[in-house]
Amino acid sequence: MLRVALPNKGTLADPASTMMREAGYRQRNDSRDLSMLDEENQIEFFYLRPKDIATYVGNGDLNLGVTGHDLMNESGSPVRQMLQLGFGFSKFRFAISEHEDWKLEDLAGKKIATSYPRLVRAHLAAQRIQVAEIVKLDGAVEISIQLGLADAIADVVSSGRTLRQHNLKIIGDPIAESEATLIEREPRHDRRDSLEIKSEKSIFLERLRGVVYARQYLMLDYDCPKSQLPAAEKVTPGLQSPTVSPLAREGWVAVRAMVRVSEANLAMDRLAAIGCTAILTSVIRSCRAVDGRSAARMDQLGA
Repeated sequence: MLRVALPNKGTLADPASTMMREAGYRQRNDSRDLSMLDEENQIEFFYLRPKDIATYVGNGDLNLGVTGHDLMNESGSPVRQMLQLGFGFSKFRFAISEHEDWKLEDLAGKKIATSYPRLVRAHLAAQRIQVAEIVKLDGAVEISIQLGLADAIADVVSSGRTLRQHNLKIIGDPIAESEATLIEREPRHDRRDSLEIKSEKSIFLERLRGVVYARQYLMLDYDCPKSQLPAAEKVTPGLQSPTVSPLAREGWVAVRAMVRVSEANLAMDRLAAIGCTAILTSVIRSCRAVDGRSAARMDQLGA
């Protein structure tokens, strides 16, 4: 039976559970539950602190986990990324009091508070900046400057609203960028998985990949004059090719193709301009690439 860790709280928790449901897995109904067994799919979910997930997976206690890419790197655990999940985007940045006029190099000799000491040390070492001290905090990093504990902070920034509330401003380029990630233990540190676990991992990965791809695309259907079909196929090439079916109306065909969400309206405009009608889009809940070429084509379209 596959054992998978999911975030129990924070910005990753609800989107992770939503993705699991879209992939066909049951999820907990009570946020206080720490585990949930999906008997139909023979998978058990464990709801853990996002910061701890890489540790559990790296130790081999759990087979897979969903956590932030930044948390994966900070943990130092022997884990690797399997799939970027397309949510939980954030940047990890330095911030100082809005009353200071420092540049990144001015952090030399200063005290920096952070929940990510490994990432901060590595970044500063690469910049050849020697700080006086890195203060590790588990939360509420933004208040440390006001309380006199630190001169600057390094923390995850989404909208920047929390920084502004504490009269802080960002300096320097991002230390790192992050998003939700599916992780597994690095093979060289892992016990040899049974064939059953390998198969279950593969199924789980493909289900999630199907949801990730589906969120990037819409299904576009339209009626097209046969004479305009070559032009229409250039607008909506699909993954391998669009699906084309004859209509009862002489000289017309029905066309169906997947299109990138960000390009759907422009595609509809172009189709209408060449005489296509009944153009509509529908949401795709999940999908599977039929072969490696299709997967590569989806990646190319999504670039």
